[in-house]
Amino acid sequence: MSATITAADVNKLRQTTGAGMMDCRKALVESEGDFEKAIDYLRKKGQKVAANRSDREAKEGVVIAKANPDGNYGIVLQLSSETDFVAKNAEFIDFANELAALAEQNMPTDIDALKALPMAGATVGDKLLEMVAKIGEKIDVVRYEQVSADAVIAYIHGNYRIGVLVGLNQANQNDVQLNAGRDVAMQIAAMNPLGLNHESIEPAVIERERGIVMDQMKTDPKMAGKPDDMIAKVAEGKLNAFFKENTLMAQAFVKDNGKSVADYLKGIHQDLTVTQFVRVAVG
Repeated sequence: MSATITAADVNKLRQTTGAGMMDCRKALVESEGDFEKAIDYLRKKGQKVAANRSDREAKEGVVIAKANPDGNYGIVLQLSSETDFVAKNAEFIDFANELAALAEQNMPTDIDALKALPMAGATVGDKLLEMVAKIGEKIDVVRYEQVSADAVIAYIHGNYRIGVLVGLNQANQNDVQLNAGRDVAMQIAAMNPLGLNHESIEPAVIERERGIVMDQMKTDPKMAGKPDDMIAKVAEGKLNAFFKENTLMAQAFVKDNGKSVADYLKGIHQDLTVTQFVRVAVG
């Protein structure tokens, strides 16, 4: 029994991947409505689709990133709303900043702990309900992340649309190092890496990518009749390209494409590196 494909399903896949409407419909039909399989179908057909990142499911709202005064701990949170109109409201943004300040000062372990914090004679959870009643939209904290490191840099991009935390392995010594951390945070905001390095990518993601590459090889006329070891070598080369594009330390540095992010940091200090990062985005 074939799955029913709705216009909303097609539009969602189109928005996520950037592929054409008819291609998206065909992908969903061939994949019996399975969204993840439809993305793989498009990629196997050679389409360059947008990466399937969890932050594409985020609603409207704002993201606030904040580091503590010592510069060794930071938080990033997303306060959601239903409309862009509310997200741009000054009162809504001020409230999000108040929540971020509370989180930075009290270091709650998760969203539930954050909502239990005292705030103006009530709790954060109570204040969220008050905002819902006042504004008339569903408002909630939908993402909350923390980073601890020798140095933590917080960065907000695009009118509160993206928040980034970068952890470095050396305490901030001077403005040069702080600027380096900010450069890396801007890189993360712009390039949205899947992980820190090769080792940080989930094995299932790697195997999925390897399967897509191998299927591409099988349908590539240039590979017809080639020995298996040559096909495997080309496939591994494509996988290496995937890591260069999708892992932070191997990515080309946006301010100087002639070097990687790792090379850029070594130019600041031979042992300087990123230990952890978090990126939270709306939209």
